Amino acid sequence: MTDNHLSLEEEANQLARKLFGNDRQKCLVFTRRLLDIYTTAQDNDFLLIHNPGGWGNTRLEHCLQWERSIVEGISNTLRKRGYTGALIQHFRTGTGLREIMRDIREQARFFTSKAEILAAELKFITGHLNSLKVILIGASQGAAFSNAVLQRVNNLEPVHSIELGTPFFYKSRRVITKKTLAIDSNGLMPDAMMEWDVLTILKAFAAAPFRWIKYRLQGTPIRFSYCINVPGHEYNWEYPEVQQHIEDFLGLNFITKSVEVESR
Repeated sequence: MTDNHLSLEEEANQLARKLFGNDRQKCLVFTRRLLDIYTTAQDNDFLLIHNPGGWGNTRLEHCLQWERSIVEGISNTLRKRGYTGALIQHFRTGTGLREIMRDIREQARFFTSKAEILAAELKFITGHLNSLKVILIGASQGAAFSNAVLQRVNNLEPVHSIELGTPFFYKSRRVITKKTLAIDSNGLMPDAMMEWDVLTILKAFAAAPFRWIKYRLQGTPIRFSYCINVPGHEYNWEYPEVQQHIEDFLGLNFITKSVEVESR
């Protein structure tokens, strides 16, 4: 193990103690994750961090197809522009009822403590990898979480956020800057979650249990969250307006690397 790695580990431990005090288990988990992120990000131009929607604990392969398509579309676009990148997911919630109840409290407070943890990780990583750029990718509650994190990094230059379908009850607490792309419509129909269309939302949630039971009876059980189909609350990469907004945002903030090299 190199001296540099030892110093990184010591710094990570200090940061963990600052965040979690004397909770040795949380400090250990945090330190290991932070060093893993550093290892994953180094030697790359970009670090993409996907903040899943819902309870924030769904692995990418189990996310809804449209959410997966956004992550893949952003990654492919950056690669076509000549950049190298790494993708990780940030899971803000564990599994089980207790973790969900904790996340409900966090959501009510606009993710105060959980956003602070990821913000601290970003400050650490970008402080040690000076050329690294970071893009947070969030859908629905994940979009709101990304915004909360961005507000806590104090305008850290290399961190940007792409946020899709932030639920209406977070709009008053959302802050949009030049580093934020907030997409509130898929260009095909209004998003009921953005338009305060409470009746439509309640109908979608009321129908979800019956849809879930139907799939189970058919022998093709799926996650309950997949059964909540709120009209307009999907942002597929293939939707022209969604793709155009994201490509314009990436083009505005990150010049194509091949062009940059040729101009020197």
